[in-house]
Amino acid sequence: MTSNGSIRYRRIVVKAGTNVLTGGNGNLDLDVIGSLVGQLAAIHGQGAEVALVTSGAVAAGSHALSRNSGRSDIPFRQALAAVGQGRLMHTYEQLFEAQDITVAQALLSRRDMLDREGYLNVRNTLLALLDYKVIPIINENDVVAVDELEELGFGDNDTLSAMVANLIDADLLIILSDIDGLYTADPHVEPDAQLLRRVEVIDDSITAMAGPLRAGMSRGGMEAKLAAIKLAAASGVAVSLAGGRQPGVVELLASGEEVGTYFAPTASKMESRKRWMLSGLSTRGRIVVDAGAVEALRAHKRSLLPAGVRDVEGDFSRGDIILVVDQEGERIACGVTGYSAADVKIIRGLRSNKIEEALGYRFSEEVLHRNNLAIL
Repeated sequence: MTSNGSIRYRRIVVKAGTNVLTGGNGNLDLDVIGSLVGQLAAIHGQGAEVALVTSGAVAAGSHALSRNSGRSDIPFRQALAAVGQGRLMHTYEQLFEAQDITVAQALLSRRDMLDREGYLNVRNTLLALLDYKVIPIINENDVVAVDELEELGFGDNDTLSAMVANLIDADLLIILSDIDGLYTADPHVEPDAQLLRRVEVIDDSITAMAGPLRAGMSRGGMEAKLAAIKLAAASGVAVSLAGGRQPGVVELLASGEEVGTYFAPTASKMESRKRWMLSGLSTRGRIVVDAGAVEALRAHKRSLLPAGVRDVEGDFSRGDIILVVDQEGERIACGVTGYSAADVKIIRGLRSNKIEEALGYRFSEEVLHRNNLAIL
């Protein structure tokens, strides 16, 4: 802690993954969970608004059934999650109740935020809970979210934690991992790997350090963590990645101590509508643009005109959220499209004054207007 023990951040999201909560052995470690709850209670008592994104439902289900059927299919894992989620939540409820703190369960799936109404409903609920000094305990709804169990979803709750930080305008996202932070190489393989204390921008050189650190029941890995961290940082949230079993790690980070790896925000806080677009969870497709359009979007904050469009991917309608990528596939922006995929395929590469001639109508001169864009 700092010398006066005071917290530095007002609103904090803490993510605890499966490997942290189980120690990698497949069963929940009640000592670790108890320590985590104690730390959250401590910063909550100092005035921090706290949300916890937790994994562990499948592990709790496996422990409750006390047997290994040898199955690993989706229905079986969903059954484990159904058995384990209540037990996991009951554990948290009892531990927080001993600290005189009320908690609330929030199970989220990708479809809950597919549209703006769903996004706002989730956001308003979480903010209301924080107003009442309740700690939301959030998990991916594994019982219905097949994407997550197939490793196509939130990614062991890494992306979910970034989304929650994004949703509630968090000041800090703490991702608790089974390693101490981001290293220059995989520390399990390279003993001379160095821990990075601070990262200003997640560029290609940083991404290359990740490597597929996947083990046990976790589906996150460092690649998923960096993708989630980049999302959070791009929406103005500071992120700390640290070892989840280090004593007092949450309190240290909440007070501004340098523990693990700190990732600086890469943008200021965005207003709600752009934050929703930035999430990328509701994207229906992608537009590929040329270098000139990339410069116009990034450097000059301009709208995307059809002249800069080179390709269209997916089947989206007018008003959907779409991604904008360059010709190498790097994400440039996301936003509300003014035209459908079929229309954009027809008008791509054309000057704006040719839109009506090509389509027989014209909604606007832009494929995406700058007011409906969020630069990534």
